[in-house]
Amino acid sequence: MKTFLLIGAVLVSGCATITRGSEDVLQIVTQPSGAQVQTSNGMSCASTPCALKMPRRSDLVVTISKPRCQTAQVNVTHRTADAGAAGMAGNVLVGGLIGLAVDAGSGPTQELVPNPVTVNLNCR
Repeated sequence: MKTFLLIGAVLVSGCATITRGSEDVLQIVTQPSGAQVQTSNGMSCASTPCALKMPRRSDLVVTISKPRCQTAQVNVTHRTADAGAAGMAGNVLVGGLIGLAVDAGSGPTQELVPNPVTVNLNCR
């Protein structure tokens, strides 16, 4: 019985890492569309709407530009997601201290906010 419980605890360790992963997709939408996006962590996309895959624990500035429009900047950060908190609670309830440490360190309990990044550009 102890062996079964030990195997079960190991199998569920890192539940949020397994179910959510350590990366998130940041959606960027502008009005009008067709703007260029550059992030402070070195990612970019040529034309909105677009999506960028990045670590859930990211803190960054999204810079959005388009000819004849005022450049906009949006701060993106992370917070504990509802699903991430549930995964952490599952680790604690099952006794998966290893899983708790894995999930806390790799970021699957987090989500990017705001997401999507929605910007109405001021154009002339």
